[in-house]
Amino acid sequence: MIKLKETVIVEGKYDKIKLENFIDAYIIATNGFRIFKDTKKRELIKRLAKQNGIIILTDSDSAGMMIRNYLKGIVSCGEITNVYVPQIKGKEKRKDKVSAEGLLGVEGLSKEIIIEALEKSGVFIKKSATKSKKDIDKTLLFEYGLTGGAESSKRRKSLYEFLGLPSCMQTNSFLEYVNKVYEKNEFERVCNEWLNQQDSR
Repeated sequence: MIKLKETVIVEGKYDKIKLENFIDAYIIATNGFRIFKDTKKRELIKRLAKQNGIIILTDSDSAGMMIRNYLKGIVSCGEITNVYVPQIKGKEKRKDKVSAEGLLGVEGLSKEIIIEALEKSGVFIKKSATKSKKDIDKTLLFEYGLTGGAESSKRRKSLYEFLGLPSCMQTNSFLEYVNKVYEKNEFERVCNEWLNQQDSR
């Protein structure tokens, strides 16, 4: 079992059940969009974010991103770690048909994929070792053609795919993610690997 002090926020009860098989942590399900009207649960999440921090682990579709952004908006104080799972086509066994976007939710992903997403998001890095300075900015993204150009959106989506991130991720959320996970030189190395892969196609 993986023990986490942070509270893990997921969308549904089946996501919660999935994680409880290998994660020892307090796990809360937002029950999808019901969180928008659930005042008590919102207040609980705010308190937990201040106490030990929260990990947001929603699905990689547009609905999951909407819930993620909403949660980030209500937590004014406290530590938030965003964990992004890759966009994988498929259908959960318990469902009769695929979701609107045809993507697997957290419940349909393997334990290994979820653990890898936790690792990539820096969940297992000791807080004392994390950096507070944001060295990666929009200027650096511009240098790699990820902002400010006609092809920037397409290039970002290509990089997101390379990094196993949702294609619907917003630029500011991406910046927040990479500043938490990478040092500047590490991010530049990853971008260069991505560019080399593009050139070899």
